[in-house]
Amino acid sequence: MHGSVAPSHPRLNRLLGELCLFCYGLIPYDKLYESHAHHHQFPASHRDPDFHNGRDTHPILWYFRFMRSYWTLRQTIGIIVIYNGLHRVVGVPEANLLVFWAIPSLLSSVQLFYFGTYLVHRELPDTFSTSLCAISLYWPELLSLITCYHFGYHREHHAFPEVPWWQLPQVELTSCPQTITAKYTTTKMGKTLAAIKRPLVQRDRTRLNT
Repeated sequence: MHGSVAPSHPRLNRLLGELCLFCYGLIPYDKLYESHAHHHQFPASHRDPDFHNGRDTHPILWYFRFMRSYWTLRQTIGIIVIYNGLHRVVGVPEANLLVFWAIPSLLSSVQLFYFGTYLVHRELPDTFSTSLCAISLYWPELLSLITCYHFGYHREHHAFPEVPWWQLPQVELTSCPQTITAKYTTTKMGKTLAAIKRPLVQRDRTRLNT
């Protein structure tokens, strides 16, 4: 969605994205692309499909709201048809479908929500201190990778959406009383690709309109 897999070949990049989303859960690419664009443009607001509604702030309630934003009846029917087709027609044991498909898919959605949405957008003293409306979890690199592919570096991700997940630890954020600066430096060339300066915007619940 951010064009980072094949940046020089946008059609190939989109094709790979469509294929991955289809295999994961029959998720329509255009719908997810639009929703994720809203998440970046209007983070932690009533227009952010990943954020809670101001009432369902408990992580479990927030998770179900998160899933409703991306799940459709068509996907449910499609998965039921594929599941039964693989089991009854192809002969794949039901235990295999559960262990290697259904349960991992469900757990991965919980993983994505908890580490990539809830922990980094929950309301903490520093979450809404900038226009990025997120915090970062600076865990050891291996733990950061295992939990959610470095998406704990969430301020960095919102500052540089085009940076692929495996390079998020290279983004550096520095702040002073007036600005927050994000700098991304390539590892091979040592060349700074960009520097973003944003005013520290004090956000509160009334301005979030949730």
